[in-house]
Amino acid sequence: MLGTGNAFLPYGRYHSFAMIDGKHIIDCPPTALASFRREGHSVSDIETIFITHVHGDHVFGFPFLLLERTYISDRAHEKPLTVVASKGVKERLKQLCDLAYPGSLETIFERIQWREEADGELDCGLTWHRFKVYHDESVDPYGYHFNKGKEGGFVHSGDSGPCELLYEEIAATSMAILEMGIPEWVASDTHHKPSDVDALAKTTPNVEFIITHSFIDTPGSGWEPTVTDTYPIHPSNVHHAEDGLRMNRHGTSWRVKLKESTKN
Repeated sequence: MLGTGNAFLPYGRYHSFAMIDGKHIIDCPPTALASFRREGHSVSDIETIFITHVHGDHVFGFPFLLLERTYISDRAHEKPLTVVASKGVKERLKQLCDLAYPGSLETIFERIQWREEADGELDCGLTWHRFKVYHDESVDPYGYHFNKGKEGGFVHSGDSGPCELLYEEIAATSMAILEMGIPEWVASDTHHKPSDVDALAKTTPNVEFIITHSFIDTPGSGWEPTVTDTYPIHPSNVHHAEDGLRMNRHGTSWRVKLKESTKN
């Protein structure tokens, strides 16, 4: 988990941002380069970007990633890059790149391989199933089920409020990265609230939940809380992730390194 914050960047968190096996990332937020630098990852090592939706806190780091590869870590354009996204995302990211750095990103953009199919597989064997979730329809919101039905399978919710299709995918896996973007008092159903997480965790006790896109400051940040710095009490299968959390596959199960996260 390279970042675990929502759009408002609570203290101690970069924008929600996950990486798989050091080569594949889920979304590309404005703080993506900062996340890479902090963890010591080379931007040119990234082979695949999975896009959940096109809200700014999930894709506005895309031009910066292309710019860094073009002028620093892959000047010869030797390393391929694949973007997995729904139809229409390519055009919107092209507009974003043209606005951010006109004339600078055409070459690398043209070399990207775009994969728009809902179900697919990378050369490394990682598979995905993309499914619709409940969020702002104007930003094409999707979740992903990686390696569905295989060892190491897991779900990433993207940004979504409670919805049946997301919960069906979660029930069919052993680990889910789930957003909890808003506190209980916000009048919205397009994000998960603490009570939604609580209810879901109780109905699917065999699933390990990694909570991201959080509105909660990292405890102990030392600053006046933006909203709160206290985690809600949740069932034992809920892990409130902090930036830097790692999850490791062990056969069909997952191991969460709790020393880098706060549980409950």
